[in-house]
Amino acid sequence: MTPFGEAVRRLRRRKGVSQKEMAAAIGVSAAYLSALEHGKRGAPSFDFLQRVAGYFNVIWDEADELLRIAHISDPRVVLDTSGLPPGHTAFANRLSAEIRGLSEETIRALEEVLEKATFPDKDRG
Repeated sequence: MTPFGEAVRRLRRRKGVSQKEMAAAIGVSAAYLSALEHGKRGAPSFDFLQRVAGYFNVIWDEADELLRIAHISDPRVVLDTSGLPPGHTAFANRLSAEIRGLSEETIRALEEVLEKATFPDKDRG
């Protein structure tokens, strides 16, 4: 499941509707919605995101969050390391090979490392 699929499922359950009901209301097939929720489809289109936000009557902040989550939810990620040092390419390939075996705890720790590397002054007051 992708982060976006999880968010849609949570919204759907909060509203108390089935995949079939939601799919019919927003004009997609139930099979597509199921595949999206289960991470079997790529990132959804902007049009689809607008229909989901409208269907759930989400406020702007929630709609922005849905857009952000959709952006990081493509289950078939491709990393282009051309032009980067060899260590970057080796790391990307190793991560690709090992990711299925990493625990949630390890993933969270790696996310923290990336956050600190990306925003080094974030914790400073």
